[in-house]
Formats: sequence, C-alpha cells, structure tokens
Amino acid sequence: MAFKRIATARWEGDIQTGTGAMSTPQSGLFADQNYSFKTRFGDEKGTNPEELLAAAHAGCFSMALSAVLGRAGFTPTRIETRAEATMEPGMDPGPTVTGMHLVVEATVPGIDAAQFEQIAQAAKAGCVISRALAVPVTLEATLL
Repeated sequence: MAFKRIATARWEGDIQTGTGAMSTPQSGLFADQNYSFKTRFGDEKGTNPEELLAAAHAGCFSMALSAVLGRAGFTPTRIETRAEATMEPGMDPGPTVTGMHLVVEATVPGIDAAQFEQIAQAAKAGCVISRALAVPVTLEATLL
C-alpha cells in the first residue's frame, strides 16, 4: 500500500527580495520555517530546500544502514550521518544539485571495517532517498 508524506511551501514576491515559508503539517515538526534567496544562496538565518534534502538523506541513510546491518546479524550502538548536498549556482537552466556526499560514523560491535564498508554501500544503494536522487551519491563510511 502506498502512502504519502506532506510538506508545503509558500513564496511571496520576486526571487531576489521575496520570502517564503515551508511547513511539515503532517508531522508538525516545523511550521512556517523561513526561507528566501538569502537563506538559499547567502548566509541569512533560515532553511532552504537543499538543506532539507540533505537532512532527509542523512535520516534515510542512517535507518537504511541500521536495517542492512540487522539483516547481516549486527546491531549498531550508534550511527551518525552527515549529508552534504552540493549545489552549483551558475548552471543552465539554473542552480542544480550536482551531488550528495554521505559521511557516516558508526559503532557496531563485532563487525570489521571491510564488512562495514560493504554493508554501508548496500545501504546507500537501497536508501529510498538515494534511489530518488538523479545525482551521484558518494559515501564515506567510518567504523568507530
């Protein structure tokens, strides 16, 4: 059975001086979170779609890694993933996310580094967000 996850965005004004708000009404995690040209391409406080994409990828990958480790007989103590979305602003037809880099550190009792790397790569390939992206997804996996 299919299910949906909902997020909303509102934008008011032109691209340079306009402002927007993003919300996650289904979960209630945030409501009317500020975003603008300056939060996206500058350093103004607020969020942006690329940051949220990276957050989604980090969360999805962490869960996928836990699942693949579990199927292999390992229970992780801790998994911490950082996802870095790279956006090139000067591309045609416009700004483009050109890559996603995952950096994961995990504590997994009883596993060796080679097994961990193999399982991490399988998790990257199977992660829902990895599969949804049409950009290269790279990974650094570190066993602590």
